[in-house]
Amino acid sequence: MPRIHPTAVVDPGAKLADDVEIGAFAVVGPEVELGAGVELRPHAYVWGRTRVGEGTRIFSFAVLGEEPQDKSFAGEPTRLEVGRNNVIREHVTIHVGTERGGGCTRVGDDNLLMNGVHVGHDTRIGSSCIIASQSAIAGHVEVQDFAVIGGLSGVHQFTRIGESSMVAALSGVTKDAPPFTIVAGERATTRGVNRVGLRRRSFSDAVCREIKRAFQILFQSKLRLEPALQRVREEGLRSPEVLRLLRFLETSERGFSR
Repeated sequence: MPRIHPTAVVDPGAKLADDVEIGAFAVVGPEVELGAGVELRPHAYVWGRTRVGEGTRIFSFAVLGEEPQDKSFAGEPTRLEVGRNNVIREHVTIHVGTERGGGCTRVGDDNLLMNGVHVGHDTRIGSSCIIASQSAIAGHVEVQDFAVIGGLSGVHQFTRIGESSMVAALSGVTKDAPPFTIVAGERATTRGVNRVGLRRRSFSDAVCREIKRAFQILFQSKLRLEPALQRVREEGLRSPEVLRLLRFLETSERGFSR
């Protein structure tokens, strides 16, 4: 039986797992689904067509599932999907998607969204990411697994943040942040390999050496992109991680930070 504080407002149409806990003055809308072990702290607000996976904790004054900040939105039946075991801290806002953007905003598993983070419509956040306080992620952004975004940073719409990349605090990301790198600055540029991120994922020494060598060719050799990609392949750098890095760069639409 869900544990619901008597001052909480929970619509009868909401679908709640048996062990959901809902704190004082929290609000849950009629189309919300809360999985096993979900916890809403006092004054949390979950609305819209929103599904929250098991074990996720949503702290006070967070707002999930409200309408997107997009002037084209006209009440279409779009969604927000939040995965398992996320920690969503105070005053976080995550909006549903838009029809133009695919209809769904998605957050994966095991993420930490610190206080005041904004996640715009149609954004896709992977798993095991950390997004620090007061960062703003615009609509249509992709944040890949294990990425870290430092506090007070801003991410431009349609930008990609690559896996295991680190966006330094106070950065403005207007181009794709390549996987396994550190980007920083008012208009963020690539500064180096994210060695801490590689170590946290327990990559082998051989994989780390390949990533570092690929970085030297791609970002420090002053070769244009196509010759640099060819050089990486000629040197036999073919670990799955390096291949994902090359594929990321080859498919960039906004361009990437160099």
